[in-house]
Parts: sequence; structure tokens; C-alpha cells
Amino acid sequence: MYLKLLKNNIQEGILHLYLPDGSSHHFGKSGQEAHWYIRDEQAIKRIARDWEFELGQTYMEGGWDTGDQDLRALLGLLRTNFSPKGVKKWYSPLIRMYQQYNKVTRNYRNIAHHYDTEESVFLMFLDQGMYYSCAYFKNENDTLEQAQQNKASLIARKLLLKPGMKVLDIGCGWGSLAFHLAKHHGVQVTGITLSNEQLRVAQDEAKKRNLDDLATFKLADYREHHEHYERIVSVGMLEHVGIRDLPNYFGHVHDMLTDDGVALIHTIGNKTVPLETNPWIDRYIFPDGRIPSLSETSIGIEKSRLMLTDLEIWRMHYAWTLRAWLTRFTAHREEILATKDEAFFRMWTFYLAICDISFEFANLVVFQCQLAKKHGVVPLTRDYLYSHQP
Repeated sequence: MYLKLLKNNIQEGILHLYLPDGSSHHFGKSGQEAHWYIRDEQAIKRIARDWEFELGQTYMEGGWDTGDQDLRALLGLLRTNFSPKGVKKWYSPLIRMYQQYNKVTRNYRNIAHHYDTEESVFLMFLDQGMYYSCAYFKNENDTLEQAQQNKASLIARKLLLKPGMKVLDIGCGWGSLAFHLAKHHGVQVTGITLSNEQLRVAQDEAKKRNLDDLATFKLADYREHHEHYERIVSVGMLEHVGIRDLPNYFGHVHDMLTDDGVALIHTIGNKTVPLETNPWIDRYIFPDGRIPSLSETSIGIEKSRLMLTDLEIWRMHYAWTLRAWLTRFTAHREEILATKDEAFFRMWTFYLAICDISFEFANLVVFQCQLAKKHGVVPLTRDYLYSHQP
């Protein structure tokens, strides 16, 4: 069954398939080559029945690998030749309803699932500033460290900061952006997170950098926060809100923002029609996460009474970011296996690789939405974004 499936569908690239009995099969006539070593024949049968979940699951279990060849090459070839476009399972409405049930207590638990992973793991693949979000490459040769600083500087310019302003960072991570804004722009930043591990690291780092008078951090859901700010920023958090709660989220941003305030919301976005979260990602990486489409994001903004003053769409930037993370992560294989098992290493490897492929070949991009309450707060042209500011 699966041999026929591969023969009928591999039209771009060349796939070399190696089975446990020692036989090999080759599909496709030209293009990039990829190698797929099946260690357990049941793995490929499971993938043929439910590739969306089983491709990652069977990789974690050791059912297949790519030998000493590039995992990305295989995933790219499979993604190019097997598109999920138009596939809708009978239980999709149930998945949608379950994923959008976004109580505060459940949100704490979901965030802890991923972000409370030990800091030592993230130190092995993130940049020195510990930015766990898409970097901004002015060119493909930028280092990861430079590209993350490019991102922080661009966000600062979009926020139109002035010394002494009060800034809220929703989903502040380990405090990376908060430290940048406080140090370079002299603003008072409050960061909120749902991760105890991120809170601990951010508070410790603020003291080490002598920035604890400018950057403070709290364990709080955005719905539990009711202060007012001249600027609000959120990077990589909207994906955890849930589509049904987007109007409430943007409405809360509106209510916390002063009348002359500016907000910048940075999120992974879906460039196509609304799609459900991949079931493997939902189970192992970001439980109940949901990538919003542009239409879903726009509806949330429109219902909030906020004005969309600028929208920028980043395309290959996250693919290059993930590629850099994957290279660094796999380089630390032995260190990771000293404290984690093989399944953990394979899970993170597959996650970083498949997300890279999704940004390069599939439907993922990044949206940066600049928001205000009224005209006159943001300049009428974008010239101010490209001046030489830190």
C-alpha cells in the first residue's frame, strides 16, 4: 500500500527508501534527493494511515531516520509532495472546539508544558540573548545573535519609545526583549509570563544586569492584569490565546493602553485559510496552541476598537531562525542525552525541523501588527523605521 502511495505521489525530487529487510526503492526522477531508512516496517504503515500524527510519533520512537543524511531534506520532500490542502477529517470541529477552550488555569498548565523545560536545554540552541522567537535577518548571512538584535531594534522603533514610558511585555519569555528596551531606551518594562521557570530566570537576570529598577517580572495571565501602559508589546504569545479569545485579547490590550499608546503584536501566522493545529505538535510541543490566519487576527482587532496602523509579514525569517536552532541543538546531542532520553532528543529535533519546513514550504509566516487608538500617534509614513536607532 505505502509503496504504491509513494510511487503515485513523489513528483518533485527523488526519494530513496530503505526497508528493514534490506530492500530499497526509489521514487521520482529529478530534483533534490532524500533518504528514508525504515527501522520498523510498522512505522511506515502507521504513517500511511495517519501521517499528520504518526510521522513525528514514529520518529520519536525510533521507527525511522535519515541515516547520516539531512532530516530537513526528507521532510521538505514529503511536504512538497503530500499537501494537506483540502483534507478535513470528521472530527475537525471537535478539535477546534477543544483547542479554543482556553480557561486561565488551563493556559498556565499548557505554557508550563513547554516553557518550564529546564533553561539548560534552551541555552544549547538559542542565541546569547535567549530570544525564543523569530529573528529578523537583514540578509541570510546574519548570525543568529545579530538577527535577534535586528528584531529587537525594529520592534523598539515600531513602539516609538521615549525614556520613562511604561511598557508591558505580554509573554515576556526570559526577559530578552524587556532588557533590550530598558537598557537602550530607558523605559520601565513590566513583563508577564505563565512559566515559573521563565520568571525565575528573568528575575535573576535582571539583577545580574543591574536592570531590576527598570525591568520587573510577574507570573500572570494577561486577563489577570489591569494596569495602564503607554506601550504594549507581545512576541510569540498570540499563538496561545485561541481563536475564540482573540477579540477578548485585543480588547484587553485596548483597555490597558493609554489613549496615546502604541502596541506591537508579533505572532506566527497562517497565510492561508484557517487550519487546525497539527496533532503531533498539539500533543507534544504546544498543547492547545493555534496559529491564527490573517482573517482571524483582523477580526479580533476590529472587534477591539483598536486601529491597525501597520502590518508587516515576515516570510523566510523564521525558517532561517529554526535552521540555526536545529544546527545548534543537534550539535549538543551528547550533552542533552546525558540528562534526557533519546525520545526527548528526537522530539525536539523533529519539532525544530518540521517547523523550519513549514515556514519554507507550507503555510506559516510571521505577522507584526502595530496598533493604536487614534490618528496622530504613529507617523504617516514608514520612514522612521529605517533611521539609525539602537
